[in-house]
Amino acid sequence: MRTLILLTLLGACWAQFDPNVQSGRTAIVHLFEWRWADIAAECERYLGPNGFAGLQVSPPNENAVYYDPWRPWWERYQPISYKICTRSGNEQEFQDMVARCNDVGVRVYVDGVINHMCGAGGPGGTQSTCGSTYYPGKEDFPAVPFSSWDFNDGKCYTGSGNIENYQDATQVRNCRLVGLLDLALEKDYVRGKVAEYMNKLIGYGVAGFRLDAAKHMWPGDIQAIVNKLNNLNTRWFSGGAKPFIFQEVIDLGGEPITVNEYTGIGRVTEFKYGQKLGYIIRRWNGEKLSYLKNWGEGWGFMASGKALVFVDNHDTQRGHGPGGASVLTFWDSRLYKIAIGFMLAHPYGFARVMSSYNWPRDIQNGQDKNDWVGPPANSDGSTKPVTINADSTCGNGWVCEHRWRQIRNMVKFRNVADGQAFANWWDNGSNQIAFGRGNKAFIVINLDDWQLDATLQTGLPAGTYCDVISGQKEGSGCSGISVTVGGDGKARFQISNSAEDPFIAIHVDNKL
Repeated sequence: MRTLILLTLLGACWAQFDPNVQSGRTAIVHLFEWRWADIAAECERYLGPNGFAGLQVSPPNENAVYYDPWRPWWERYQPISYKICTRSGNEQEFQDMVARCNDVGVRVYVDGVINHMCGAGGPGGTQSTCGSTYYPGKEDFPAVPFSSWDFNDGKCYTGSGNIENYQDATQVRNCRLVGLLDLALEKDYVRGKVAEYMNKLIGYGVAGFRLDAAKHMWPGDIQAIVNKLNNLNTRWFSGGAKPFIFQEVIDLGGEPITVNEYTGIGRVTEFKYGQKLGYIIRRWNGEKLSYLKNWGEGWGFMASGKALVFVDNHDTQRGHGPGGASVLTFWDSRLYKIAIGFMLAHPYGFARVMSSYNWPRDIQNGQDKNDWVGPPANSDGSTKPVTINADSTCGNGWVCEHRWRQIRNMVKFRNVADGQAFANWWDNGSNQIAFGRGNKAFIVINLDDWQLDATLQTGLPAGTYCDVISGQKEGSGCSGISVTVGGDGKARFQISNSAEDPFIAIHVDNKL
């Protein structure tokens, strides 16, 4: 009996690591600041048909509205209530979006902002996305309701009330993060209100949550909230399925708080991934692609089954958080596609790609002065719809990296390679590498200053394959490069160092 109880508890715990995706789907996309109506349409017309497993949405709960600066992206991270009402849309539109995405096999993960409410200096009154009244100076949020009893002021001993020293773990978790009013999550009432909000979303059909600022919450408090969460909606998920949990914990080493404190709760964001991959692909400080042979745990990363990985996110692409200038983004499109291609080909971690919007950069002394700019907007502050051009790219200021041919096709590559072992590694000791995934897929990358010309063991069955970077299989031929694999599994690859995309990827689903 004791063994049965233990196994049941372990099963419930490990369920939080399961992204609840449909079989054969392996990567998610962050549709940053998209409107719910546009997401629903994108699930049906693009994400579902192209094999995306799911998507992360911006925080759906009511937030403070800022006009100075004009409607910044970060206002979404300043909650004032748990009403579903933001510039992305209302509650009915959110419900409709979740249902429509689930119906085409695309799961929805909510960016959960539960560590804090808005900033202490927030505008207050009814300057909010749903018109609710709030008084940040008094720590009064009637629409929840939260009062001054529900915040951590009495447990923070810094002069400013803010975090002043990241070497003090207690301060990091009990004081205000950049002035944001820190919730007392050890209180059962506060935990209950947070869980009530999350359970409402679970009822609508969401598959899980990204927990924003998890590093600033005590692991025991997060676990207590997770324990209050309902099973997923059986309209789309099997009975007893638990919400997927992935936690934002920045751990580059050198601080007392580590990812290991959180990996028992759910997956954790591996920030070292994008930072170090950026260094290598930029070839800074003598770094080489050949060093990637033991990528993953061999680089000091957390266990693969506990990691959520990404090249960039909404913070790091603006120079916020870890990584700094090494992080690759859509601004560095050639190198960025290589980084995303490598991530989606490599088996380490659960992968998330970014889908961004454009903004007018103003780089001064290495800092973008316009890093606050919100999504493409009309003159009244409402978010512009995502329009789709004739060539499948996006308009209205939306970048839509997930629609780039190279990234879309590498999502499919990852799906085909799912469950296959890392195999047939090759490198030239410099910046030319190749590796396969069992007998299903193979990728070759050239970042040297000279041409790659090599005959390599792919592990694939004999035949002619279409490269999914330069094109894909169309009818009985390839729209881009074709690669012939012989009966011995070997193929010759030629990649110019000046190619627009200096990498080739083939898999069995693109075999002629």
